[in-house]
Amino acid sequence: ILSGMIWDHLTEIDQAAQTRLNIILPEMAKAAGATEELKGKDQMKWVGLMNVCKNQAEEIILQELIYRA
Repeated sequence: ILSGMIWDHLTEIDQAAQTRLNIILPEMAKAAGATEELKGKDQMKWVGLMNVCKNQAEEIILQELIYRA
């Protein structure tokens, strides 16, 4: 910890998680039907779908990168 190695490791994990989120989230949103057309018609439904997709994507990332054994 004192040598700064933990900071480098945490930064690497954070960057990997952000990259993975940027890949997964658009795919999940598309599959859920959270389109720009829906955003224009029914913003509340779009926001709800996007929140669900983001939460699911974050859970996937936690399993892949954080909780892995």
